[in-house]
Amino acid sequence: MDIRIFDAAQNEILTILPERDRSLARLRAILLAGQFPTVTVIGKYNHGKSRLLNELIGDDIFSVADKRETVTLSEHLKHNVRWLDAPGLDADVAAIDDQYAQDAMWTEADIRLIIHSVREGEFDPYELQLFQQFKQDEQQTRRQSVLVLTQIDQAPDQDVLAHIIDSIKKQAPDANVMPVSATRHRQGLVNSKPLLVQRSGIPELQQTLNGMIEKVSAIRQFEKNKIFTELKSEISELQNSTQTQIQQLNTTLQQQAESFLHDLNQVLDKVRVDLQPILQISGKDDSLEPDSFANMYKVTAGKRDRNRIQVAYSRACIEINSHLVRYGVIGLPDTQKSNVRSLDTVMVAVMGVSVKLRKDLKLIFDEESGRDRLRREFTHYFEVSADRMQLKNQLQNLEQRLQLIVQAQQVTETLEGAL
Repeated sequence: MDIRIFDAAQNEILTILPERDRSLARLRAILLAGQFPTVTVIGKYNHGKSRLLNELIGDDIFSVADKRETVTLSEHLKHNVRWLDAPGLDADVAAIDDQYAQDAMWTEADIRLIIHSVREGEFDPYELQLFQQFKQDEQQTRRQSVLVLTQIDQAPDQDVLAHIIDSIKKQAPDANVMPVSATRHRQGLVNSKPLLVQRSGIPELQQTLNGMIEKVSAIRQFEKNKIFTELKSEISELQNSTQTQIQQLNTTLQQQAESFLHDLNQVLDKVRVDLQPILQISGKDDSLEPDSFANMYKVTAGKRDRNRIQVAYSRACIEINSHLVRYGVIGLPDTQKSNVRSLDTVMVAVMGVSVKLRKDLKLIFDEESGRDRLRREFTHYFEVSADRMQLKNQLQNLEQRLQLIVQAQQVTETLEGAL
């Protein structure tokens, strides 16, 4: 698979499962490693990691010095194995600050050689914690680890060496402890002393490594199957939960709309009944009597009737406005707002300011065409109210997220088939 295709798919999956970055990084490392197993050495600096690697592969490829020499990932392909030397760990801190070391331990390694020098005695708390984390990871991924006790030639005597090994085995009962001396191995080779080579522990470690390397392919397949099974399960759970949320929101929106319209109809029915004494008159309609200059300051039948109509209209508006307030339908959308705040209300937008004629009152509240207009326009403002729009935005975001989840599901299946 082209790594660019993998990276694009990885980004889509991480969009919805960001906590799966390490698992996907591991899949990427397996893809890039190809058929070559990766053996990584891990430990504090100046514990002989690079020197040990040189002896294992039979070539002085990795830089060796008495100071901290390896500050990045150093790798070489030898004997169809990818050998990886990570920066030394600072065991005096409670966290690994070096990202290269993190990558070497958790992303790149098929086999971990945990290096510890006899000069240090037993494990310090940080090394012990790290070893325990590796054992937990081995239970989950089956990736293999071996504890290599280096520089055994620097132990004062065999009793001290035995005591150190015994102490470490008590700290880490599950550890496969392999004591080695890179110096003895090199001296034995240079001076043609097979017994010294054998006593160095390097041949035994090489034999152990060969057996571990043979298992890498099967272990990688197990890792991939496990990762993809977990990814698909988590994506499926996300899809189900998101679909449930979408369904619940749709139900809520529908129920709100039905409730709003039901209650609005009840209010309009009540207003119609309340207005009948004003609307049903016999004889002359005094509200049609025009004002004139002569009766400007007089109380006339027309003025009294128009005042009663205005009061009835105001009461009807109060009834409707109470319903709107209960449903959060108050202010106008931003696109309709004016510079006069008092006019930026739904009631003013739909009803206007005043009604003084009986025919207008009848048209608005009594005739079906008027009632239909009120239903239509109040429902419109209900649909664009702040609370309603917030729910709709939530629904839109969930629907967009569902699309991303479905895409992630598809690319996960594609990756699984390709890897």
